[in-house]
Amino acid sequence: MMRNALTIDVEDYFQVSAFSPYIPRSEWETLPCRVERNVDRILDLLDENDIKATFFTLGWIAERYPAMVQQIVANGHELASHGYAHHRVTEMNPAQFRDDIIRSKQLLEDIGGLPIAGYRAPSFSIDGHNLWALDCLEEAGYRYSSSIYPVRHDHYGMPEAPRFAFHPNPSGKLLELPVTTVRMFGRNLPSGGGGYFRLWPYAVSRWCLQRVNTVDRQPVIFYFHPWEIDPDQPRQQAINFKTRFRHYLNLGRMENRLAALTRHFHWGRMDQVFLKQLT
Repeated sequence: MMRNALTIDVEDYFQVSAFSPYIPRSEWETLPCRVERNVDRILDLLDENDIKATFFTLGWIAERYPAMVQQIVANGHELASHGYAHHRVTEMNPAQFRDDIIRSKQLLEDIGGLPIAGYRAPSFSIDGHNLWALDCLEEAGYRYSSSIYPVRHDHYGMPEAPRFAFHPNPSGKLLELPVTTVRMFGRNLPSGGGGYFRLWPYAVSRWCLQRVNTVDRQPVIFYFHPWEIDPDQPRQQAINFKTRFRHYLNLGRMENRLAALTRHFHWGRMDQVFLKQLT
């Protein structure tokens, strides 16, 4: 059975990009955090199924919960960077982005005690308009990025990008690892996790992932967030209908679906699944 990459974007419910118009960063410190308990549940689920995964972790979270980060590393998972404060790359200039990725890398390395090889941009916010960010990542010492989602979406996406692992700069060493899509009806359909995994029936998601393994003969890259297994998180009242629907849909079913996913596929860390490309 082909080994796939299971990834977790470690951020709390109030840090979701869609909430940024409603929850300013200045209020983050005042809100109840739930990331520790949710990560503990994820670690238990992975341990029960003998799975190692990659945790793309915000520096803001790591700074406040270093014991949680150290537990992730102690359990044998890969620690990777999700930036510092969940600023989209589209909101930063090259100097600001460079400072962010260096700050988060050094912070995670200091807390976790191991080199950080991987980075994922908040909200997959690297696209055709800011590919300079990939050069910054290589210069900062990252070995791979998983920041481009080759789909059309109102918040992110680069549909013209390759669907599978590629070197953005043929003369460089940085490897870009796009989140998984299925090619159907002349377009790339998102199938690598997130809200789509909660929206579609589990059987549809399972079929899509199996198709990538068997037809494309490529490993899957799947992602989710700790807040997605937390139906009891504080509800935001002022958000619009689209944001409410996307964020809260089927949160109560997510943990069982993830448990099924761990049984139906073979999973590993990003750095181990793509080891040959990284050497």
